[in-house]
Amino acid sequence: MSAGLFTVLRERNARLYLTGVIISGFGDSAMLLAAGVWVKELTGSSSLAALVTFCSWAPALAGPFIGTLADRMRRRTLLITTNLVLAVVMTAPLAVRSSQDIWLLFTVLTMVGTGTVLMDAAETALVASAVPGELRGDFNGLVRTAIESSKLLAPLIGAALFTVLGGPAVALLDALSFLLGAAAFSLIHVREPKPAHRPRRNWTADAAAGVRFLRGHPMLRSLVLAAGCAMAASSLSNTATYALIDTGLHQPAAFAGVLNSVQGLGSIVSGLAAGALLRRVPARALSAIGIALFAIGALARLTTLVPVVLGGSLLIGLGLPWPLISALTTVQKKTPDELLGRVAATANTLVFAPTGLALLAGTAMVAAVDYRGQLVAAGALALSTALLLTITARTPRRHDPAGSCTSHHRHETDVVRG
Repeated sequence: MSAGLFTVLRERNARLYLTGVIISGFGDSAMLLAAGVWVKELTGSSSLAALVTFCSWAPALAGPFIGTLADRMRRRTLLITTNLVLAVVMTAPLAVRSSQDIWLLFTVLTMVGTGTVLMDAAETALVASAVPGELRGDFNGLVRTAIESSKLLAPLIGAALFTVLGGPAVALLDALSFLLGAAAFSLIHVREPKPAHRPRRNWTADAAAGVRFLRGHPMLRSLVLAAGCAMAASSLSNTATYALIDTGLHQPAAFAGVLNSVQGLGSIVSGLAAGALLRRVPARALSAIGIALFAIGALARLTTLVPVVLGGSLLIGLGLPWPLISALTTVQKKTPDELLGRVAATANTLVFAPTGLALLAGTAMVAAVDYRGQLVAAGALALSTALLLTITARTPRRHDPAGSCTSHHRHETDVVRG
């Protein structure tokens, strides 16, 4: 573990923030798995069970609009309030008794997805105030490590709790996680400036200002789009997993757990190393390296040799977090505070929205083509993205980030006043 990580962990605000993220993320992961099983048991429909994931993902498409709220009030207050509201919302599944009640589950998960988009924007902006700039790479790496760690344990615990006590118990666990998350965020000490007064609060214009800033900043735009391509490639690779296990490796479906665990281990190591690497190499270079590692890992799955496929899973886990962490850290560093919530939410939409679309495409490809075609497509997309990042890094830039911040802030003011 690098010195930067120890420094981060000595920061009181960083510890409290990580605690809040781990607790609330754990509850959400457990609930998402349990909700799918719950819907399947009540209806017998696999398609309705799959709709659970879509409901939690769909609000990401409205990220620029949802994130605008994170620039209209203090972020710490927003985090506490949102967690408390979602804690109340998660008591609604207690009323689910039959297949006629599943609309309630879909509604709750959509609200939780909306709250998650809002909290992600507020958290990204709050970190810029609560964590020193030189530690943000280490901090974002720790957050990614915490998220990946919770993904390994929470679904198992959620499934076990659902089997023993049923869906309402998992919903109450998630409600408790939101309450504990609110408590952790309430203990953070941070001086946040009062949000700038806007005489005419045009929601669409405010959201457009965040999109415009991101579009006009070449470095941020390239890093965010590269992370989105990496996530899309990951979805194409993931949807081929069961066909790979069955047709390629001739292993039982449960072997997916082994692959996921190896990939999760790689992601944990990657997150822990990210901060130290960002101090040594540019964010664009780290992103390109991570995407290239992912591409090699995806292409390694073309073989029928179990050790090689396991090594590929490890490389996928090592490489995938770096473009995400590089993009997030650069957004925090390069974006003015008054725009940070909107820009962060827009960036999250561009990074994670392609995931759902690629999942749909990958699911269709499973039925139409050999799984190796998906892996080749994923590897080719990732390699092309890494190559473009490398080429554009060598291209002379005429854009002045500092000037861009000023000009875009001025333009936003003109839009609001006009």
